[in-house]
Amino acid sequence: MTDPNTPAEAPRPPGPSAAADPLAVPWLDAVRFDAAGLVTAVVQEAGSGRVLMVAWMNREALAETVRSGRATYWSRSRGRLWRKGESSGHDQSVREIRLDCDGDTVLLTVEQAGGIACHTGRHSCFFSRLDDGRWLAVDPVLRDPRSFYRESE
Repeated sequence: MTDPNTPAEAPRPPGPSAAADPLAVPWLDAVRFDAAGLVTAVVQEAGSGRVLMVAWMNREALAETVRSGRATYWSRSRGRLWRKGESSGHDQSVREIRLDCDGDTVLLTVEQAGGIACHTGRHSCFFSRLDDGRWLAVDPVLRDPRSFYRESE
């Protein structure tokens, strides 16, 4: 029975429900994003197992990556989503996503288009090796980045 002195609840305006929100999915809730809303993403090449790069993802980037099957990251310098390959053409097709035991790092296993993941034109961003107290570039530049960037990635 309702109390006649209590006002009726106002009708709710039509709009998307939480269920319609693409970011309101249980698997995303298992990811422990940091205070800035980001999670570390380690990117590994599907064929070789080699680590290609490390990037940041926010909730939207991770959801978009799952939705599209193409790696999408959060660019801290640009303050926006960044789809890998949007300016270079070196996109990443995601084959698998894993979450680490602490829930604070994701591992993307990808097929790397063009064989170049690094903005320097190398296969991997991990091209420098510590040798006798100094960093040496040990992997070759496969292609001059000026030949494929419309704007810096």
